[in-house]
This record gives sequence, structure tokens and C-alpha cells, in this order.
Amino acid sequence: MPVAQIVEVGLRDGLQNETGELSLKDRYQLVKKLSVSGLKRIELGSFVSPKAIPQMQCVPELTKKVLLAQRKGSLPKNTIYSAFVPNQKGFEKAAQCGLQEISFFVSCTESFSQKNINMSIKDSLKVLNFICQKARSLKIKVRVYLSAAFACPYEGNVAPAKVARLADRIMQEGVFELSVSDTIGVAVYTDVLSLMNPLLKKTPASKIALHFHDTRGMALANVLAGLETGVKVFDASIGGLGGCPYAPGASGNIATEDMVYMLEKMNFQTGVQISDLIKTTHYLEKKLNRTLPAKLRLRAI
Repeated sequence: MPVAQIVEVGLRDGLQNETGELSLKDRYQLVKKLSVSGLKRIELGSFVSPKAIPQMQCVPELTKKVLLAQRKGSLPKNTIYSAFVPNQKGFEKAAQCGLQEISFFVSCTESFSQKNINMSIKDSLKVLNFICQKARSLKIKVRVYLSAAFACPYEGNVAPAKVARLADRIMQEGVFELSVSDTIGVAVYTDVLSLMNPLLKKTPASKIALHFHDTRGMALANVLAGLETGVKVFDASIGGLGGCPYAPGASGNIATEDMVYMLEKMNFQTGVQISDLIKTTHYLEKKLNRTLPAKLRLRAI
């Protein structure tokens, strides 16, 4: 039975765009519920300035609480907890908290890079180089989100050849995984195939994850295209939470429960219990006081 892996990004890519605020206690309970469901990779949030994204201000405290609980056996030992860092300062804070995996951002367009992290692509690659060098000395794994890989909210469509060249440059830094991202959710099945063709010539499928937003309802079809090209790692967000503060019109990531349902029905092993995910979505809806877009949220499995 083939294995597919899911990276849960709801606590970061999901909550950063929510107007409702989850307390530290609520976030910890969310981490616990996601961990118990069988998810093995969970992103806790972003080490960013609270002035930039107020929803992430408790992430350092949450990270310490989660890692302490894991050491004490209150959370699964084999779950990998990570966080996003936008710069050197964020990396240093994440490292001080004890994280063994972090993620970084590189945009495929200059406009989105400036809007998101206030620096050029060239400068972001310099920061990546610094972070990767520091990470190697601390034995911290680095993942990179290659954002706006299909289209940019400011510059339009992005050429696959450009994305492939940038991906190759990033992989030369020694990152362990590249999450190729449809940040605004405009890609369709054939777009994924068109991008993966040049991308896979230099970057193996085992080093690639795919990150789809469901703005136009195409995310599950895009996952199918990714599976066809040999990719087995996909980002998802519990309940379909999400959006990007710097990508106007982008909706949430593909819902974790919807993706697990499809993969399991296709005989991929995920190790995740859908019933637990649905209960977690119901928990989140009560806390956020709104209905989430996941298709399975009201179904019995």
C-alpha cells in the first residue's frame, strides 16, 4: 500500500488569516487534537513580528509548551513540529525554542516577495543561505515554500522554466524539502503537470511537496496531478482554514480531512483518522464562531 504524507499547516497558513483569535490554551488543544489524529508533521505557526501578523504573537510560547509536553510524553514522540521563519531573527528565536525543523519563504516573483517579506528574491536567497548554514551547525532541517509558483496576485502567470531554475538554486542550499505552492489557488490539473515536467529534471519528486489553495475548487484535482508525477507529500489545513494576508482573494488551503478521505479511498496510507479530523474541525468552528469550508465536516465516516 503506497504511503502519502500530509503536512498540517492550519496553525500557520490557516490562523494567520483569521479575524477571530485563538488563545494559547486553545491552540495547544488544537495541536493535541491534530497530533492524536495521527498527523506526523504539524506546523505550529510563524516566528514573525506581532505587528505584521498579530495572530502569531503567542507562537514562541506555544512552541515551548508543545516541545515540553512532547518530552514529557503528553504528545506523540514521533510527531515533527515545525514553524515558519521569515528572516534571521525569526530563525534565531525558533532555534532558541528548540525546534528541529523550520520553514522559509522564497517567492517566484519580485512583487510578491516584497509584499510578503519586504525583500527581493535575491536578498531572500542570501537570507536562506545564512539560515541553512546556521541550521546545519544546529542540526535543524530547513524546508522552503516556493510561493506564487503558478501565478502571482500582482504579476500574473509565472513561467514553469523560471520556477524550475529557482527551485534548483534553492535546493543547492541543502534544504530537505521544497513545498511548491499555488498561493492564490489558480492552478488546474494541466498546470501542475506543465510545471512538474521541468521541475523534476533537476529536483527529485522525493524532495518536493505540493501546497494548494482551494480558491477555485481545483485543489483535489491538483493533488491527483501531483500524485501522477510521483510526489507523495502534500500540505493541508484542518477544516480548510487559510488564506494569505498578502495575496488578495486567496482562500484556504485544501482541507486536511478532504485530502485524507481522497487519499485513503485511493488506497494510499496516511496514518490519519478522518473521524478525529472532523471532530477537530467542529472544535475549531465553535472557537472561531464560523463554518469552515471542509466538505466532510458534517459527514459520518
